[in-house]
Amino acid sequence: MAEKASGTDPGTRVIVVGAGPVGLMLAGELRLGGAGVVVLERLPEPTGESRASQLNSRTMEVLDQRGLVEALGGTEPTGRGHFGGLALDASRLPGRYPGYWKIPQFRTEATLRTWASGLGADIRAGREVRALAAGDDGVEVTADGPGGPLRVSGSYLVGCDGADSTVRRLAGIGMRGTAASRELLRADVAGLEIPDRRFERFENGLAIAARRGDGVTRVMLHEFGRTAARRSGPPDFAEVVSGWARITGEDISSGTPIWVDAFDDASLQATRYREGRVLLAGDSAHVQLPAGGQALNLGLQDAANLGWKLAAQACGRAPAGLLDTYHDERHPVGEQVLANVRAQAHLLLGGPEVEPVRAVMREMLALPECNDRLAATVGGLDVRYEDGGHGLVGGRMPHCDLVTGSEHTSTTRLLHPAKGVLVDLSGEDASPGGPGSPQAIAAHWGDRVRVVPAKTGSDGPLRGLGAVLLRPDGHVAWTTPDGGDLRAALSRWFGPPATT
Repeated sequence: MAEKASGTDPGTRVIVVGAGPVGLMLAGELRLGGAGVVVLERLPEPTGESRASQLNSRTMEVLDQRGLVEALGGTEPTGRGHFGGLALDASRLPGRYPGYWKIPQFRTEATLRTWASGLGADIRAGREVRALAAGDDGVEVTADGPGGPLRVSGSYLVGCDGADSTVRRLAGIGMRGTAASRELLRADVAGLEIPDRRFERFENGLAIAARRGDGVTRVMLHEFGRTAARRSGPPDFAEVVSGWARITGEDISSGTPIWVDAFDDASLQATRYREGRVLLAGDSAHVQLPAGGQALNLGLQDAANLGWKLAAQACGRAPAGLLDTYHDERHPVGEQVLANVRAQAHLLLGGPEVEPVRAVMREMLALPECNDRLAATVGGLDVRYEDGGHGLVGGRMPHCDLVTGSEHTSTTRLLHPAKGVLVDLSGEDASPGGPGSPQAIAAHWGDRVRVVPAKTGSDGPLRGLGAVLLRPDGHVAWTTPDGGDLRAALSRWFGPPATT
């Protein structure tokens, strides 16, 4: 008998496999879109490990669009980033969140878990998926649970279960790219008194050490020429100790390991992000060296793109082809990120032979234009899904303060409910106008698109525009005067009008 999800119609239910940050972000997005959600997580409880510790500018914007930044807890950004271990200044990035936020993954995960649960996502720990069956009408997964095997049915299934994704394997989706050739070791260690090291290169290898505010030191190391090992589990701390000593000459054996891990420079991408009713997001869809935290950030941005589209599909209101735009938009972004990460891996993990390339890159990054271009790439701010008649179309909507009547709001706050938004900037007291006005046209999509008459400053990103249509993920779908046909844009992203 299939296990029942509390109060959820299987026809509108989405099964998410994996309760890491990406799966939880997706679960919250789906709930905001009206879909039922069951999250199946293999582990019985969160690990508390801080695998990824950095959120980039675009991810902070995405979290801000859902009102989640404050819930992450107080943290100050740093403008100090890197590209392949070479200094990169991100303090001049455009937008509300220039720089990088050092937030351990367990805190990001806990914040998203609370948010998704509060929205009604059904999160079930200790459920390891063993089989799936997908047909024309839905999907069913079989998983091992505390009480024995169970089956859960739904309309769609999303694998957010990591680089060794069971969902990807069961769905028969292949990976393309290059296998691992080099390995790094890392550990969180308490009780260490060693100097901080920022991508410090020695004769035998690379060493990184950063002491956190709680007294725990993150150490990472790579011995030049060391090939990726075939491992069935994490390395012993003794391996980290011996490698650190060979590289730096320091003895860190007196420290207490909290967590030890190994990772490598594999660069692989799923050949497709959707196979019928099965989709992939995060590390299930792409595997890369986590340079600059791009792996986690890429995955969270996958979830923001997919969530509103899949919710519309599951609830029966999506226009034809909407769900296919997830692969069409995110697969090229994944390709671009993997390409820049491969370049970083060459700079970071190469031995003495890469020093001439590093010297040239260092000179280039001293030029503000080169620095800012790469900082925007690593920060996720250069993503543009299409070229439209106006420069904003297809790109992210920068934060912009607005006045609606006597109230102050912003484009960011208007996106909190994860619905489409048409901002009419034709005047402080803008009225719906005639049947051809943006407000009057958008009113026919009023159940999916909020219409907001507002005014903004003369020097902001909306300067000179009469109206702008925002997708739920914060990307611009249409603008006036030169963004094309508003009816076509509304129909493309939100389906047919509810009224005529």
